[in-house]
Amino acid sequence: MLRQSIADAGGWMSFARFMELALYTPGHGYYAAGARKFGADGDFVTAPEISALFGQTLARTVGAVLEQTGGDVLELGPGSGKLARDMLLALDAAGRLPERYLLLEVSADLRQRQQEFLAILPAHIAGRLHWLDEIPDAFTGCVVANEVLDVVPVHLVRFAAGWVFERGVTITENRFEWQDVPALPAELAAPVARIQSAYLAGDPPDGYFTEVSPASLGLVHSLANSLQSGAILFVDYGYRGAEYYHPSRVTGSLMCHYRHFAHPDPFLYPGLTDITAHVDFTAVAEAGIAAGLTVAGYTTQAQFLLAGGLTDLVAKVDASDVINYLPLTNQLQRLISPTEMGEFFKVLGLVRGDVNLPVFASTRPLPL
Repeated sequence: MLRQSIADAGGWMSFARFMELALYTPGHGYYAAGARKFGADGDFVTAPEISALFGQTLARTVGAVLEQTGGDVLELGPGSGKLARDMLLALDAAGRLPERYLLLEVSADLRQRQQEFLAILPAHIAGRLHWLDEIPDAFTGCVVANEVLDVVPVHLVRFAAGWVFERGVTITENRFEWQDVPALPAELAAPVARIQSAYLAGDPPDGYFTEVSPASLGLVHSLANSLQSGAILFVDYGYRGAEYYHPSRVTGSLMCHYRHFAHPDPFLYPGLTDITAHVDFTAVAEAGIAAGLTVAGYTTQAQFLLAGGLTDLVAKVDASDVINYLPLTNQLQRLISPTEMGEFFKVLGLVRGDVNLPVFASTRPLPL
């Protein structure tokens, strides 16, 4: 499928297109085929799979948005459905269930798995679930995107001898190979110029290699246009622009995951391997601001969860109840430890209208 697509494209394909096909082609792409992706039996573990504490804590901020807007919840890329279940149960317990919990899922296979998984919810909760194929024209409430931006297709660019090249994919003797071309498409001109002027102070080290993601910024723009009043919460791994495009980071952030093995080769088992890139949170924030949103806060996952009451949830379990208490403390450490997800993952909050996210007032803000 990929080989034929490259041939149809004239023998060369941008990596963004390769990544899109490898991840999302119906029936063949990584997120569109039937293999298990999430959890201990999959290729990677996300925060909701680690512990229900993540969704329960996140639900407190989501509930605060719902209380202020009277709106709904829209979750992008719901994965296994675990985050939706944990948040809905927590929102129900707090008396803040939305009228609708919308799940935007482009994979028919994952949608079916989510529907089967969430069918066990009580009827008064399950009846609020609605699956979408695209972002709604108008939405009020809270948008949640946990580990979504990192799998939006990226373009690869390389700087060498004063030139800027786009790195794409070709085929030689039936093997995928990299091939750089010097002519940048129009959609890359502005982000590349931004990188050069804002972060690289002219020409970067020869051979400097990185990613840009116009598609991520397009997604932010679409969400902003849809959001009438409320908040968008992005949870993902990445950096602010000054760190992402630091001259010393010469190899980019492209990474693949196959059966809990991280590797840098997207040509290894395409369609069976997850392909990711870190998020440029500065660019995401700037895209939101350009579309009329306001930055409510940007901090680490650890700070966000602690400020959101994570330890309070653990404290509700009797410490003498070793069977239940010890697993929770282990899960907490995985979520907030600097050597696990705590510092590596960031949370960016964007809002429209008179919406307050008090959780960020109690965190250590990070510069954007």
